[in-house]
Amino acid sequence: MLTQALLVDDSRSVLNFLTRHIEADGLVEVTSFLDPVDALACARERVFDLVLVDYEMPHMDGISFIRTFRTLPGCADIPIAMITSRQTDDVKMEALQAGATDFLPKAPQSVEMTVRLRNLVRLGAAVRKQNDRAADLASAVAAATRKLGEREEEIILRLALAVEYRDNDTGEHTLRVARYSRIIAEELGLPPRLCRDIYLAAPLHDVGKVAIPDKILLKPGKLTDEEMAVIRTHATIGERILADSSCELIQLGAQIAAGHHERWDGAGYPNGLKAEEIPVAARVVAVADVFDALTTRRPYKEPMPLDVARNYLVENQGRQFDPACVEAFLSRWSEVVEIAAGQQVTPFQKTEATLVPDIESAAESRPVQAIPAD
Repeated sequence: MLTQALLVDDSRSVLNFLTRHIEADGLVEVTSFLDPVDALACARERVFDLVLVDYEMPHMDGISFIRTFRTLPGCADIPIAMITSRQTDDVKMEALQAGATDFLPKAPQSVEMTVRLRNLVRLGAAVRKQNDRAADLASAVAAATRKLGEREEEIILRLALAVEYRDNDTGEHTLRVARYSRIIAEELGLPPRLCRDIYLAAPLHDVGKVAIPDKILLKPGKLTDEEMAVIRTHATIGERILADSSCELIQLGAQIAAGHHERWDGAGYPNGLKAEEIPVAARVVAVADVFDALTTRRPYKEPMPLDVARNYLVENQGRQFDPACVEAFLSRWSEVVEIAAGQQVTPFQKTEATLVPDIESAAESRPVQAIPAD
């Protein structure tokens, strides 16, 4: 690839001479301008490897040109030579402070000019090669980061799948909880990255159920107090499973697993956290999880109508649920209805079918008083 040089001089004869001189070896392609303003406009649209600019020009002198050129994106390291016969210390210092790399004498047949030009061309080619390598490295890092993100998401889905295999549900509960959670997070105005992460980590809310015995987990009737105590350990167990991970998504999953049964009024478990002491992701998933548990069929209960479940959320905001999360959820009710009916598509794409079903909130509600209001 030819080195691309930008040449700016208000003398056409100088432009022609320098162009022939620079292009003589066939390694450089010159784009020349008589007007520095036109040259800057071109530099905003094209990438150059080398710039040569006259010192004394109308409209803008060489030092002003260099100063402006250095502010353009990607132009901080490009070699710039100022062409001038006035190579006084003051001029040189001002040019260097503006960002000049070197100086070229005006004398057209100067051996010094030939040598300096050759060196500048080599420097320009080297800088371009370095920038190309940096761009390739940045692209490789971005690709590796994307791959890492995909693997993190796969880990979450497979952990959720481990719970799904212990239940007779299709896995749609966990998928719906993820979708509901995203709606709430978005309406709360949380940062887009956090909304995405809550959506991806929500399926881990019941991962602690892997440690609950089947005779309790799958019991078709009402749980005893002792069995309920065992069921409730799943929150702490889930946190232990996910704790201390270097993966931010898994860390968020640990917060959700530990806190999605805490209550706004402090009467929840396992730690009795209250209001904003509960991590926001856990408060979001709590609303999504309970709503879906109420509105879906389980072996031990019939589904609650959507409007009745909606009223339950409203009646218990400020007690069981974060009021802001309930309002956020209800503000997009039409989408909630679509999700509940299984009509909305999700970005989980081909992996979404593996998302784990929840058995938590409804498991505590044998047969109908699923989630105590107080």
